[in-house]
Order: sequence, then C-alpha cells, then structure tokens
Amino acid sequence: MGLGDKAERRDVVSFYALTAFAALLYMVPQAWIPALAPLRLALLTSGLAAGFMALRRVGRAEPLYFDGLRGVALLCFAGLALASVTWSVNPEVSRFTAIELLKLTAIYLTLVNVVTTPKRLAVVCGAVVVASMVTSQGVIHTYFTGTPETLVEGYRAHWVEVYADPNRSAMNLALVVPLAVAFLARKESGWLWRGACALAIAMAVVAIVFTYSRGGFIGLSVAMALWALREQKKLRSVLLGTALALGLVVFAPKSYWERNQTVATFQEDASAMGRVYAWQVTSRISLDKPLLGVGVGAFRYAWHLYAPPQATRAYVAHNVFLDVIGELGWLGLGLFLLFAGGATGGAFEASRNSRVGWLARGLAASMAGYLICQLFAGYILSAHLYVLFGLAACAQRIARAAEAEESSKVPEVKGRLVASWEGSNHAA
Repeated sequence: MGLGDKAERRDVVSFYALTAFAALLYMVPQAWIPALAPLRLALLTSGLAAGFMALRRVGRAEPLYFDGLRGVALLCFAGLALASVTWSVNPEVSRFTAIELLKLTAIYLTLVNVVTTPKRLAVVCGAVVVASMVTSQGVIHTYFTGTPETLVEGYRAHWVEVYADPNRSAMNLALVVPLAVAFLARKESGWLWRGACALAIAMAVVAIVFTYSRGGFIGLSVAMALWALREQKKLRSVLLGTALALGLVVFAPKSYWERNQTVATFQEDASAMGRVYAWQVTSRISLDKPLLGVGVGAFRYAWHLYAPPQATRAYVAHNVFLDVIGELGWLGLGLFLLFAGGATGGAFEASRNSRVGWLARGLAASMAGYLICQLFAGYILSAHLYVLFGLAACAQRIARAAEAEESSKVPEVKGRLVASWEGSNHAA
C-alpha cells in the first residue's frame, strides 16, 4: 500500500467534518433555516473534526503534527492573546476573543493533520467554491430587494452574520475566485464541474461589485494578476483574466467606479476617514504600550483613550497588522508575521510541485488577495483566514511528501546486470 493510500484511510470522519465546516462558512444554513440555529453546525463540525483527529492520535499513539515554526508561532500567538486578559482594558472582551482564537488555532492544526493528500486538498477547496454561491446569492438578493434603510450606507449590499459587513462579504468572496479559476483552467476537471466553477466566479464577482468594497476590488485584482503571471500556461490564464476584467468593466454600475475614485479625495469620505482615525489610534497605542498592546479584541474599547477629538465614533483597526500591533503589541505582530509569512511562503513553494502546483497557485493568489483586503479591513477572528492559511500549509506538506516519495524511489534497472571484478578481465 502506497503512502497516498494509507493517508486516504486515516482520519476519514475528521476529514468529512472539516469539509462540512469549510462549506458551512459560506452556506450559513441557520440564516435560511432558523430551526438549525440552536445546533451551531459550524462549531459542531469543527469540534467533531478536531475531536476525532485527536482521538486517533491518542488511541494509536500517533504524533500530532504542529506544522513547524509557523504552527508554533500560531500557538504562541494564541497563548499571548489569552495572557492579554491580565492587562487588557476590557478583560471580558479579551477573554472571549482569546477563546475564539484558540478554536481557530485548533481548526488550523486539524487541517494540517488531516488534509494530507492532493485529493483531500482539492475536495476541501472545491467545497468552498460551491458553497460560496450561497453567500453570493445572498448578497445579490439583498442588493435587489434592499432599501436605503436596509443597505449599508444606503446602497452597499451585504448578507447575514459575518457577511453583514460589506467589506467582509467582498474579501471572503474574493478569495474564492482564484480557487475557482484554478479548477476552471484545469483540463482534468469535468465539464459539469468547470461549469459550476464558472458560475461561482460570475456570482462572486457580481456580489463583490454590489458590496462597493474598494479593498475587495483591489484584493481581487491583485489575486487574479498574480495567478495569471504564475500560471504555467500563460496565454490561457491571461485570456481568463482578461475575460474576468472585461466582465467587471461591462457589468459594474457607474456608481461602483465612482466610489473607487473617492480614494483620491479620502478627506471627504467618512468611511475613508474612519480608517485614518483608526490608524492614528493604533499609532498612539503603540507609543503608549508598544510591547503588549491594550489586549486582544479591546481595540474599540481603548478608542476613547487614544482617538483625536474629532473621531467620536469607534472603529475597528481596518488593517489586520495594525490591529495586532494595537491589541498585542510588537511581540504579537512578530508571532503573527511568522505564521502568516510561513503559510504564504508555503503556498508559493508548493506552486512549483507537479502534483498540487495547479491548486497551490490558486491558493497563493487567494492568500495574496486576501492579505491585501486585510490591509483595509483588519479581522483577527476570521475563520476564513485560518482555513485559507491552513490549506496553504497543507499544500506545502503534500508537495514535500510527494517530492520525498519520488526521491526515495530506486530507479528500475533494465536489461541484464553485468558485474566485473575490479582489476580483472572476468565478468559475470
């Protein structure tokens, strides 16, 4: 039995639970079937995945894979968040945030322990692509049925729960597009699956347009440009990217482009000025508490202590790296950069592999676009971030295992083996 076959037989229940969790992130079934809300399906499936993975490791005395330096950095980052309760300006909020971060850390570690074959990696990514159509449909439906009173700022579409924020709707849909494009560009994908991916791409782009998210637009543009540049068949990838760009130009409403042009006159835009004020608050927190910050999750609760007089409304940090600096100081930022940088580098390394490179290139593009979005909307507690980074780490681990397996194979000797005695003319 080969290594791939053995991996396919391990953690089967945990893998299915993980796949369901990844899909539930986008499907949010409790939004359209309220009776499911008490079940907390996302928590249930993630708990089952982590639980069955841990039980197998304990029951069969198998080691738990901690994903090297980046995994240790994530564990230390979560530990620092939990410790910040002791110095936080709002200990209760910090305690809640730290517990949620520990859950996300468990999901990440479960991913890197369970998604160990190219097939499993493709299945989880495919589940994300298909499930994203539910979120896209929700955002599109809100745009057409909403009123100025129900739409954010009177015109920006959104959906429910985490997607109630248009920026989060846009960034979480933007990460799906490169993955779907990677499936679409792969000849081995069946025509039915490629059609589903094309539909998911179209719906996601339309939904992003309807959110009017400037960060989402920039992140999607960077992601698709990166994918096209790194894809091996450049002509086909450029044609796909061009078609996507033309569709955006043709179908995006005039008001979408008008909002993106306000970047040049940000002083007149209340949303843009909210970001400026948030960054000023981060700067002042860093000067006051540079090493450890004000406590995880406590940024908005420290607003009144550090904001300029004209900034009367408290915002989030609007930049994930500045959010980390404000809440967990430069120590926290160092740990987060080790984690994020390691995962991103892993995706780029795996993109050169012959077995998973096609999908790793999509993951690398998604991560680049997602991090661009996070420069404008900082959310430490984003399950999408930890799932995406976990899949990138899985791609690297799979690629390295495949390369090790290839290098360990003894080349087959063809023909009759002839051996001679050194220093003689005899042969056998």
